[in-house]
Parts: sequence; C-alpha cells; structure tokens
Amino acid sequence: MNSIATQHGDGGKTRLIGGAQVSKSDLRVEAYGAIDELGAGLGFARSISGDEEINRLTKEIQRELFLVAGSVANPRALQKQPPDVTPEMTERLTREVHRLESLEGILSDWALPGDHTPAAAYDLARSVCRRAERCVVRLRETGEEVSDEVIRYLNRLSDLLWLFGRTLELRAGVDSRLRDEGRGGNPFSRAW
Repeated sequence: MNSIATQHGDGGKTRLIGGAQVSKSDLRVEAYGAIDELGAGLGFARSISGDEEINRLTKEIQRELFLVAGSVANPRALQKQPPDVTPEMTERLTREVHRLESLEGILSDWALPGDHTPAAAYDLARSVCRRAERCVVRLRETGEEVSDEVIRYLNRLSDLLWLFGRTLELRAGVDSRLRDEGRGGNPFSRAW
C-alpha cells in the first residue's frame, strides 16, 4: 500500500510538475499553496452555506482551482496546448459576476464581514484568493513564466466570492453595509 508520508519533503524540498526540485519556500510553491488554501476555504464555506445554487457554483470553482494550481505548479504550463486555464473559464466567472450584480437589493457599498456566518466564510475565502493572486503576480514579476489567464481568473474569482457573500446575506435578510444609512463618503470598490 502506498502512503502519503513519502518523507521526500523532510529536507524542505519538493518537486514541481515536470520534476524540478525546489525549496518549499519557493515563490511558485507559495503561489500554488495559496491556491490550495483557497480551495480548502471554499470547501469550508460551501459546507456551511446551505445555498444550493452557490454550493453548486463553488464546487465547480473548487474543481477548476486544481487546474489553476497545476498551471502555477508547472513551469512549462505556457507551452501546454490547450492551456489548463482558459479565457472561457474566466468568462464564465464574469457572467456570474454580472448576473449576481444585477440582483435586486444586492449591496452596492463596502461590506463588514461577520453578521452572517456563511457570508463571512466566503469573505475569508475572497481574502485568500486575493493573496493567491498577489503571490502569482509576485512570481511573474521575478521573471518566472505564469499564464496571464491565471491572474485574470483569480482576479475575477475574488469579485465573484465577494458577491457570493453578499448574495447569501441578501437571501438571509442581513444588512452588512460598512457605513450607516445616511452617512456619505466617497464610493469605494465593492469587492476590495
């Protein structure tokens, strides 16, 4: 029987897709590790959301995140045809963003996480998604090859996760506005 405890990484090294051995602190490992963490966070959010539609979409995204992480873990991913992460995947997320933004009563301001547990879980996943995106950008800025589509996908996904939280709050009758009614101020990006 094979064991997951191979002991190959006991010295602080791991292998990328393709066989290259790198430190576990390598930026590429950090980036795909953050994507892995995002998938786990989405699993937790899905397990407590109780919303059939959002759960179905979340599960699809979790499956896609294996492709996203695999693309980041593979230094030769840009040479692969067809690519793991496609414009169609990002476009599907974009369509969901537009659909949820059009819901009557959806929050159009900053949200204060925590008034609704499932929405807060999606807010946490969104912040992990933003960290994963920053890790991938940092990796590319060091000169490593990374698919532009991975960055677009993660950027769009963070918007969608923000909307998942707001949709859950809307359906539960929860008002998570950061600012009190009547308080003015400069408009901010809702999904920051």
